[in-house]
Amino acid sequence: MFSGCQTFTPASKLAGGGRDQKGNSDVMGKRLAKKELRQEIDLERSKLDNLLKQLTPRQMTRPGATLAGWSVKDILGHLIGWQKLNLAWFAAGNQGMVPQLPAPGFTWKDICALNGQIYRDHRRRSLKAVLADYESHHQQMLEMINQVSDSKLVAVGQFNWTGTTWTLSDYIRANTASHYRWASKHLRKFIKAQSKC
Repeated sequence: MFSGCQTFTPASKLAGGGRDQKGNSDVMGKRLAKKELRQEIDLERSKLDNLLKQLTPRQMTRPGATLAGWSVKDILGHLIGWQKLNLAWFAAGNQGMVPQLPAPGFTWKDICALNGQIYRDHRRRSLKAVLADYESHHQQMLEMINQVSDSKLVAVGQFNWTGTTWTLSDYIRANTASHYRWASKHLRKFIKAQSKC
């Protein structure tokens, strides 16, 4: 059962003006062009993948990787869910539609409910299926970056769904590098706790 609310989302992370909950400066403030964005994504993904390699399949499905009781698999499902949303926004925008953000039936104020829905969507899936989607959605996000020019990536107002303050780079960064950093933080704590068992 879903317990608690995982609140890391693109909106909650960036809406704070580049500061985390403790008031520390966050690297999200600078919009990155394609090369720098890919470098940051590659770095954070590599760190996360290295942490995942330290875990057995059984450990990945064990609750307790977050305070809400999520497993590592649940964290990966969360990453997949947000990347799936980002890919859908981009696809809808390319078809001339304006997608409802963050998802149909949800507003940015409904993040806890949306994260709960994402959790439920992936909770009963096999670890093998989640790991496959973790890889495929990451690759699709990289393909999305390759489809656009630097100017469209970093300029406000280039896409009908990104609004007047966010760029495509902001959304991609939030749903890749920053989310990978968030996940790595939880995995490091979980691995440390597992080593004491």
